[in-house]
Amino acid sequence: MDAFIQFLRNLGLSFIPLFVAVDAIGNLPFILTLTQEDDTAERRRVIRYAMLTALALGLGFLAIGRTTLVLLGLQPSDFLVAGGLILFVLTIRHFTTGKLVELQGSSSKEMVGVVPIGTPLVVGPAVLATLLLLTPQYGIPTVLLAFVLNLAFAWVAFSQANRIARIMREPGLRAVSQIASLLLGVIAVMMVRKGLVELIATMP
Repeated sequence: MDAFIQFLRNLGLSFIPLFVAVDAIGNLPFILTLTQEDDTAERRRVIRYAMLTALALGLGFLAIGRTTLVLLGLQPSDFLVAGGLILFVLTIRHFTTGKLVELQGSSSKEMVGVVPIGTPLVVGPAVLATLLLLTPQYGIPTVLLAFVLNLAFAWVAFSQANRIARIMREPGLRAVSQIASLLLGVIAVMMVRKGLVELIATMP
């Protein structure tokens, strides 16, 4: 029983940072903009391509992320500092421009699902950095489950984008997005702090 409670605790501690990084609610305005001319079937197809892209990218990074660090002779603390700085820059960008990324045009609906929705909107630097941060703390199975649950939530939210937007209205969506960005900034500072502490501790 204690092991199950600990698993649920670790799952929650993994789910929340990933929920903030994925920012499904905050990305709803982008999804509405990118699919505003699509009918229901087309939107579902775009979202399906986006989720499959996000899943493949996340799984691939979980599989080779730490191996890449070892091959390059890097320490997790190095990535914590670099990843934290990237997250902080993304947070500042979102607060100043209202965007995490710059959206570009695409030649097909499938490509819109892959880029920019699948990546970098759903799985971008923030999510990848968070995955690498969480894995050594809670283990790959727990982090993987938290990641899949977040993608499932994003899939449902994107599929109901019009309905959610009507309920929350633009101010509500904007408020949720700003709160998520603030939490992401706090996580970024925590990553940099932990990385610096680890670097200082390993210095001769």
